[in-house]
Amino acid sequence: MTEVLASPVVWTVALVAFQRGAELVVSAINTRRLLARGAREVGGAHYPFFVVLHASWLIAILVAAPWERWPEPILISVFVALQLARVWVIATLGPYWTTRIITLDSAPLVTGGPFRFVRHPNYLIVTAEIAILPLAFGLWWVAGAWSVLNALLLRHRIGIEMSAISGRDALS
Repeated sequence: MTEVLASPVVWTVALVAFQRGAELVVSAINTRRLLARGAREVGGAHYPFFVVLHASWLIAILVAAPWERWPEPILISVFVALQLARVWVIATLGPYWTTRIITLDSAPLVTGGPFRFVRHPNYLIVTAEIAILPLAFGLWWVAGAWSVLNALLLRHRIGIEMSAISGRDALS
């Protein structure tokens, strides 16, 4: 038990899992409120695949990394910076941020914050996270395999999302 409590890998994965869990709570609240305002979910059939992808990514890190291994300082610093960027995206979208594709046709598109620079900043951040965290523990194969799976899912999701928001006006 002491080995588990002292493991940098276990602590890192636990912190990321806690963060993701908190984000799911925020997402569920925002989803419920948006649906109550007349929003609709689009492309929900692929959502469980993202849940499996992210859960299995963390499990793969936990299983594959030697528990006594400390993360590479530069890479874990990049990962922390990505978390700050993630918070920026969530704060910018505010009540419109969800982990699902929930569209409210009467709402303008958000173009402020990180959206001034990148069309899908959250997807860019997640793509980097999926590669960086396992690389921080020397798990290049986890980074590669889950990056490919994420890219395939994102390609599908972005197409659905772009179709859902086409024709909407922008909000800075």
